[in-house]
Amino acid sequence: MTKPACLFCDFNDPERNTMIVETELAYARWDNFPVSNGHAEIVPKRHVESYFDLSDDELVAVYELSKQVKEIIDMQYHPDGYNIGVNDGVAAGRTIHHCHIHLIPRYTGDVENPRGGIRHIIPGKGDY
Repeated sequence: MTKPACLFCDFNDPERNTMIVETELAYARWDNFPVSNGHAEIVPKRHVESYFDLSDDELVAVYELSKQVKEIIDMQYHPDGYNIGVNDGVAAGRTIHHCHIHLIPRYTGDVENPRGGIRHIIPGKGDY
């Protein structure tokens, strides 16, 4: 059987997606290539590329799931902070063309100077 082209549309395949929790409109999964312990992704079930094309109901669903998954990560990994991000468009680094929100736990000392957080996406622009 051929695997679907979209990893996130195939959310019921445990070899491709390690589900954390799901609702009618969205689900949360552990990232296959985590940048930190507990790195998760919140994904709408409907195939949609852009965060800005999510319906109002989907926006509520991914927001509520992000809070629920944060509690799970807090209990399992005890992070000191979080980065939350969406790579919306190829120019922003999107490689899977299905909207997903990264919930990345951060830990004291995981980088030398975390000041600026996601502003460091563009080198030299995060220091202020």
